[in-house]
Amino acid sequence: MKVSVKVPATTANLGPGFDCMGMALPIYNTVTIEETVLPGTGVEINVIAENQSTDEFSLEHIPMDENSIIYKAVELLYNSIGQTPSELKITIHSQIPIARGLGSSASVIVGGLIAANELLGRPADEAALLSIATEVEGHPDNVTPAIVGGLTITSSEDDGSIVYRKLEWPEEWNITVCVPEYELATDISRSVLPKEVPMQDAVYNAQRMGMFVHAIHTKDSALMKLALKDRLHQPYRMKLVPGLEKIAEKLKHEENVLGCVLSGAGPSILIISEKNNLDKIKATVKEVWNDLNLKADIISLPVENQGAIVLNQDD
Repeated sequence: MKVSVKVPATTANLGPGFDCMGMALPIYNTVTIEETVLPGTGVEINVIAENQSTDEFSLEHIPMDENSIIYKAVELLYNSIGQTPSELKITIHSQIPIARGLGSSASVIVGGLIAANELLGRPADEAALLSIATEVEGHPDNVTPAIVGGLTITSSEDDGSIVYRKLEWPEEWNITVCVPEYELATDISRSVLPKEVPMQDAVYNAQRMGMFVHAIHTKDSALMKLALKDRLHQPYRMKLVPGLEKIAEKLKHEENVLGCVLSGAGPSILIISEKNNLDKIKATVKEVWNDLNLKADIISLPVENQGAIVLNQDD
Protein backbone atom coordinates (compact mmCIF):
# COMPACT_ATOMS: atom_id res chain seq x y z
CA MET A 1 0.00 0.00 0.00
CA LYS A 2 1.17 3.53 -0.80
CA VAL A 3 -0.08 6.88 0.53
CA SER A 4 0.84 10.43 -0.58
CA VAL A 5 0.24 13.54 1.51
CA LYS A 6 0.63 17.17 0.37
CA VAL A 7 1.71 19.58 3.14
CA PRO A 8 1.94 23.38 2.98
CA ALA A 9 4.90 25.50 3.96
CA THR A 10 4.54 27.49 7.15
CA THR A 11 5.84 30.70 8.60
CA ALA A 12 6.12 31.05 12.36
CA ASN A 13 6.35 33.78 15.02
CA LEU A 14 5.02 36.66 12.87
CA GLY A 15 6.81 39.13 15.10
CA PRO A 16 5.56 38.80 18.69
CA GLY A 17 4.25 35.21 18.56
CA PHE A 18 7.52 33.44 19.34
CA ASP A 19 7.02 29.65 19.31
CA CYS A 20 3.22 29.97 19.46
CA MET A 21 1.98 31.52 16.22
CA GLY A 22 2.17 30.13 12.70
CA MET A 23 0.59 30.43 9.27
CA ALA A 24 0.32 28.04 6.31
CA LEU A 25 1.50 29.25 2.90
CA PRO A 26 0.80 27.78 -0.58
CA ILE A 27 4.19 26.16 -1.22
CA TYR A 28 4.16 22.39 -0.76
CA ASN A 29 6.09 19.26 0.00
CA THR A 30 4.56 15.92 -0.93
CA VAL A 31 5.45 12.91 1.20
CA THR A 32 4.79 9.38 -0.07
CA ILE A 33 5.15 6.31 2.12
CA GLU A 34 5.02 2.84 0.65
CA GLU A 35 5.14 -0.47 2.46
CA THR A 36 7.69 -2.60 0.64
CA VAL A 37 7.47 -6.36 0.34
CA LEU A 38 11.14 -7.19 0.65
CA PRO A 39 11.91 -8.28 4.25
CA GLY A 40 15.00 -6.84 5.90
CA THR A 41 15.28 -3.80 3.64
CA GLY A 42 14.53 -1.38 6.49
CA VAL A 43 13.73 2.22 5.63
CA GLU A 44 14.60 3.91 2.34
CA ILE A 45 14.26 7.70 2.15
CA ASN A 46 14.55 9.69 -1.07
CA VAL A 47 14.30 13.45 -1.52
CA ILE A 48 13.47 14.84 -4.95
CA ALA A 49 14.04 18.59 -5.28
CA GLU A 50 11.50 20.23 -7.56
CA ASN A 51 13.04 23.71 -7.68
CA GLN A 52 16.41 25.40 -7.59
CA SER A 53 15.92 26.62 -4.02
CA THR A 54 16.44 23.08 -2.79
CA ASP A 55 19.90 22.26 -4.08
CA GLU A 56 22.18 19.27 -3.70
CA PHE A 57 24.14 20.96 -0.92
CA SER A 58 20.94 21.31 1.09
CA LEU A 59 20.03 17.68 0.58
CA GLU A 60 23.43 16.50 1.82
CA HIS A 61 22.40 17.56 5.34
CA ILE A 62 19.21 15.46 5.43
CA PRO A 63 19.65 12.03 7.07
CA MET A 64 18.33 9.32 4.77
CA ASP A 65 17.98 6.59 7.38
CA GLU A 66 16.44 5.92 10.80
CA ASN A 67 18.00 9.17 12.07
CA SER A 68 15.75 11.24 9.84
CA ILE A 69 13.10 13.35 11.57
CA ILE A 70 10.46 11.90 9.27
CA TYR A 71 11.32 8.36 10.32
CA LYS A 72 11.37 9.37 14.00
CA ALA A 73 7.83 10.76 13.61
CA VAL A 74 6.63 7.61 11.87
CA GLU A 75 8.28 5.42 14.50
CA LEU A 76 6.61 7.33 17.35
CA LEU A 77 3.22 6.84 15.72
CA TYR A 78 3.78 3.09 15.29
CA ASN A 79 5.07 2.79 18.85
CA SER A 80 2.01 4.61 20.20
CA ILE A 81 -0.13 1.66 19.10
CA GLY A 82 2.37 -0.98 20.14
CA GLN A 83 3.90 -1.62 16.71
CA THR A 84 7.24 -1.03 15.00
CA PRO A 85 7.54 0.24 11.43
CA SER A 86 7.83 -2.40 8.74
CA GLU A 87 10.00 -1.98 5.67
CA LEU A 88 9.13 1.44 4.30
CA LYS A 89 10.04 3.50 1.25
CA ILE A 90 9.62 7.23 1.93
CA THR A 91 9.80 9.76 -0.92
CA ILE A 92 9.74 13.53 -0.38
CA HIS A 93 8.97 15.76 -3.37
CA SER A 94 10.41 19.01 -2.06
CA GLN A 95 9.23 22.45 -3.16
CA ILE A 96 9.70 24.17 0.21
CA PRO A 97 13.21 25.68 0.49
CA ILE A 98 15.28 24.01 3.21
CA ALA A 99 16.65 26.00 6.17
CA ARG A 100 14.96 29.23 5.10
CA GLY A 101 12.40 29.62 7.90
CA LEU A 102 9.48 28.21 5.91
CA GLY A 103 8.72 25.06 7.87
CA SER A 104 10.42 22.47 5.68
CA SER A 105 11.09 20.17 8.64
CA ALA A 106 7.55 20.56 9.97
CA SER A 107 6.17 19.67 6.55
CA VAL A 108 8.00 16.34 6.32
CA ILE A 109 7.18 15.45 9.93
CA VAL A 110 3.49 16.12 9.30
CA GLY A 111 3.49 14.44 5.90
CA GLY A 112 5.16 11.34 7.29
CA LEU A 113 2.81 11.16 10.27
CA ILE A 114 -0.38 11.53 8.25
CA ALA A 115 0.76 9.07 5.57
CA ALA A 116 1.74 6.50 8.19
CA ASN A 117 -1.57 7.07 10.00
CA GLU A 118 -3.42 6.26 6.79
CA LEU A 119 -1.35 3.10 6.29
CA LEU A 120 -2.25 2.00 9.82
CA GLY A 121 -5.98 2.61 9.39
CA ARG A 122 -6.09 6.05 11.11
CA PRO A 123 -5.53 5.03 14.73
CA ALA A 124 -4.45 8.60 15.65
CA ASP A 125 -6.85 11.54 15.73
CA GLU A 126 -5.86 15.15 15.12
CA ALA A 127 -4.94 15.69 18.78
CA ALA A 128 -2.57 12.71 18.77
CA LEU A 129 -0.97 13.78 15.49
CA LEU A 130 -0.40 17.30 16.84
CA SER A 131 1.22 15.94 20.00
CA ILE A 132 3.55 13.56 18.15
CA ALA A 133 4.51 16.18 15.56
CA THR A 134 5.29 18.70 18.31
CA GLU A 135 7.38 16.14 20.20
CA VAL A 136 9.54 15.62 17.11
CA GLU A 137 9.69 19.27 16.01
CA GLY A 138 10.15 20.68 19.52
CA HIS A 139 7.44 23.35 19.37
CA PRO A 140 3.94 23.55 17.85
CA ASP A 141 4.05 26.82 15.91
CA ASN A 142 4.87 25.28 12.49
CA VAL A 143 3.35 21.80 12.76
CA THR A 144 -0.08 23.10 13.78
CA PRO A 145 -0.79 25.18 10.64
CA ALA A 146 0.85 22.45 8.55
CA ILE A 147 -1.83 20.05 9.83
CA VAL A 148 -4.87 22.34 10.07
CA GLY A 149 -4.03 25.23 7.70
CA GLY A 150 -4.59 28.95 8.13
CA LEU A 151 -3.24 31.24 10.83
CA THR A 152 -3.03 29.52 14.21
CA ILE A 153 -2.18 30.48 17.76
CA THR A 154 -0.95 27.42 19.62
CA SER A 155 0.07 26.23 23.07
CA SER A 156 1.89 23.06 24.13
CA GLU A 157 0.46 21.99 27.48
CA ASP A 158 2.28 20.24 30.33
CA ASP A 159 0.58 16.91 29.54
CA GLY A 160 1.83 17.01 25.94
CA SER A 161 -1.51 18.04 24.46
CA ILE A 162 -1.74 20.91 21.98
CA VAL A 163 -4.34 23.64 22.24
CA TYR A 164 -4.87 25.83 19.18
CA ARG A 165 -7.30 28.26 17.64
CA LYS A 166 -7.47 29.48 14.05
CA LEU A 167 -7.64 33.20 13.30
CA GLU A 168 -8.99 34.57 10.03
CA TRP A 169 -6.37 36.60 8.17
CA PRO A 170 -7.86 39.78 6.63
CA GLU A 171 -7.99 39.58 2.84
CA GLU A 172 -7.04 43.26 2.72
CA TRP A 173 -3.55 42.48 4.05
CA ASN A 174 -0.94 41.10 1.72
CA ILE A 175 1.96 38.80 2.58
CA THR A 176 5.21 39.16 0.66
CA VAL A 177 7.75 36.42 1.28
CA CYS A 178 11.41 37.22 0.63
CA VAL A 179 13.59 34.11 0.46
CA PRO A 180 17.36 34.72 0.23
CA GLU A 181 19.62 32.23 -1.47
CA TYR A 182 21.53 31.21 1.67
CA GLU A 183 20.55 28.81 4.44
CA LEU A 184 20.25 29.47 8.17
CA ALA A 185 19.91 26.37 10.32
CA THR A 186 17.32 26.65 13.08
CA ASP A 187 19.76 25.44 15.75
CA ILE A 188 22.17 28.26 14.84
CA SER A 189 19.36 30.81 14.90
CA ARG A 190 18.23 29.55 18.31
CA SER A 191 21.77 29.56 19.70
CA VAL A 192 21.88 33.37 19.72
CA LEU A 193 18.76 33.69 21.88
CA PRO A 194 19.24 34.45 25.59
CA LYS A 195 18.13 31.94 28.21
CA GLU A 196 16.46 34.76 30.15
CA VAL A 197 14.95 38.07 29.03
CA PRO A 198 14.19 41.28 30.95
CA MET A 199 10.72 41.45 32.47
CA GLN A 200 9.89 44.56 30.45
CA ASP A 201 10.62 42.69 27.21
CA ALA A 202 8.32 39.81 28.20
CA VAL A 203 5.59 42.34 29.05
CA TYR A 204 6.20 44.15 25.75
CA ASN A 205 5.61 40.95 23.75
CA ALA A 206 2.52 40.05 25.79
CA GLN A 207 1.11 43.46 24.92
CA ARG A 208 1.89 42.96 21.24
CA MET A 209 0.25 39.53 21.14
CA GLY A 210 -2.95 41.02 22.52
CA MET A 211 -2.77 43.78 19.93
CA PHE A 212 -2.12 41.23 17.16
CA VAL A 213 -5.21 39.15 17.92
CA HIS A 214 -7.44 42.22 18.21
CA ALA A 215 -6.01 43.75 15.02
CA ILE A 216 -6.74 40.52 13.12
CA HIS A 217 -10.35 40.44 14.32
CA THR A 218 -11.01 44.13 13.67
CA LYS A 219 -8.77 44.58 10.58
CA ASP A 220 -7.13 47.49 12.37
CA SER A 221 -4.08 48.41 10.28
CA ALA A 222 -2.80 51.05 12.68
CA LEU A 223 -2.87 48.60 15.57
CA MET A 224 -1.19 45.91 13.47
CA LYS A 225 1.76 48.21 12.86
CA LEU A 226 2.34 48.23 16.61
CA ALA A 227 1.54 44.54 17.04
CA LEU A 228 4.21 43.23 14.64
CA LYS A 229 7.05 44.43 16.86
CA ASP A 230 9.07 42.00 18.98
CA ARG A 231 11.76 41.96 21.67
CA LEU A 232 12.14 38.23 22.36
CA HIS A 233 13.89 36.90 19.25
CA GLN A 234 14.26 39.29 16.32
CA PRO A 235 16.73 41.74 17.94
CA TYR A 236 19.09 38.83 18.65
CA ARG A 237 18.74 37.30 15.19
CA MET A 238 19.24 40.51 13.23
CA LYS A 239 22.99 39.92 12.89
CA LEU A 240 22.34 36.52 11.27
CA VAL A 241 20.27 38.02 8.45
CA PRO A 242 22.29 40.57 6.44
CA GLY A 243 20.22 43.52 5.33
CA LEU A 244 17.20 42.80 7.53
CA GLU A 245 17.65 45.86 9.72
CA LYS A 246 18.08 48.13 6.70
CA ILE A 247 15.07 46.62 4.91
CA ALA A 248 12.91 47.08 7.99
CA GLU A 249 14.06 50.68 8.42
CA LYS A 250 13.37 51.57 4.77
CA LEU A 251 9.94 49.94 4.77
CA LYS A 252 8.98 51.62 8.05
CA HIS A 253 8.53 54.83 6.12
CA GLU A 254 6.71 53.21 3.19
CA GLU A 255 2.99 53.95 2.96
CA ASN A 256 0.71 50.98 3.71
CA VAL A 257 3.49 48.69 4.98
CA LEU A 258 2.32 47.28 8.32
CA GLY A 259 5.53 45.52 9.27
CA CYS A 260 8.58 43.49 8.35
CA VAL A 261 9.26 40.32 10.37
CA LEU A 262 11.45 37.25 10.28
CA SER A 263 9.82 34.11 8.94
CA GLY A 264 10.40 31.54 11.67
CA ALA A 265 14.08 31.38 12.52
CA GLY A 266 14.97 33.12 9.23
CA PRO A 267 16.62 34.02 6.98
CA SER A 268 13.40 34.55 4.97
CA ILE A 269 11.44 37.63 5.89
CA LEU A 270 7.74 38.49 5.64
CA ILE A 271 6.40 41.90 4.78
CA ILE A 272 2.80 42.59 5.73
CA SER A 273 1.13 45.36 3.74
CA GLU A 274 -2.01 46.63 2.16
CA LYS A 275 -2.06 45.65 -1.47
CA ASN A 276 -1.41 48.77 -3.51
CA ASN A 277 2.37 49.16 -3.40
CA LEU A 278 3.83 45.66 -3.86
CA ASP A 279 6.22 46.71 -6.63
CA LYS A 280 7.83 49.33 -4.38
CA ILE A 281 8.15 46.83 -1.54
CA LYS A 282 9.83 44.24 -3.76
CA ALA A 283 12.15 46.85 -5.28
CA THR A 284 13.24 48.02 -1.80
CA VAL A 285 14.15 44.48 -0.72
CA LYS A 286 15.98 43.76 -3.98
CA GLU A 287 17.96 47.00 -3.72
CA VAL A 288 19.23 46.22 -0.21
CA TRP A 289 20.09 42.61 -0.94
CA ASN A 290 21.64 43.43 -4.33
CA ASP A 291 24.02 45.81 -2.55
CA LEU A 292 25.07 42.82 -0.42
CA ASN A 293 25.36 40.56 -3.50
CA LEU A 294 22.47 38.43 -2.25
CA LYS A 295 19.99 36.86 -4.62
CA ALA A 296 16.44 36.21 -3.47
CA ASP A 297 13.02 35.01 -4.53
CA ILE A 298 10.38 37.60 -3.65
CA ILE A 299 6.77 36.51 -4.02
CA SER A 300 3.38 37.64 -2.73
CA LEU A 301 1.23 34.82 -1.38
CA PRO A 302 -2.20 34.32 0.17
CA VAL A 303 -2.71 32.33 3.35
CA GLU A 304 -3.24 28.62 2.68
CA ASN A 305 -6.38 27.84 4.66
CA GLN A 306 -6.20 24.10 4.06
CA GLY A 307 -3.66 22.01 5.91
CA ALA A 308 -2.16 18.68 4.89
CA ILE A 309 -4.31 16.60 2.55
CA VAL A 310 -4.14 12.93 1.55
CA LEU A 311 -3.72 12.78 -2.23
CA ASN A 312 -4.08 9.08 -2.82
CA GLN A 313 -4.07 5.62 -1.33
CA ASP A 314 -2.94 2.75 -3.56
CA ASP A 315 -3.38 -0.84 -2.41
